[in-house]
Amino acid sequence: MEDFYEHPQMGDGHLGKCKDCTKRDVKVDRRTKPHAREYDRNRARLPHRVALAKRIGQEWDRRYPDRAKAQNKAQNAVRDKKMVRVTHCENCGQMPKRIEKHHPDYSQPLSVMWLCKPCHSVADRIRRRIEAWGAF
Repeated sequence: MEDFYEHPQMGDGHLGKCKDCTKRDVKVDRRTKPHAREYDRNRARLPHRVALAKRIGQEWDRRYPDRAKAQNKAQNAVRDKKMVRVTHCENCGQMPKRIEKHHPDYSQPLSVMWLCKPCHSVADRIRRRIEAWGAF
């Protein structure tokens, strides 16, 4: 029964669908139902969640000072108009609402790729695998 979430109101004490199906359904709901997205936005504004997000960000900055420094330099360059934010993903060409900076090499903070969230996730996954191989 470890493949099913516990649910005290069910006869056997477990939800009637497996964890993978439940996760898939929740993911679809988050993308398609406006009330679910609104619930998430309101939940993220709760004081304890704001404090947790801040603490996680500070821990990340301490753990990866080179990455934090590169992100700050790139953000300042955008602010000071020394770097221009593009409106489309440099990988897939999509024009999402939000575009993100990707640093292929953190030692070059002003050398960034502008990517949509899905492409940025893939690029980070590739970078992490390359870094892991370099550790051997």
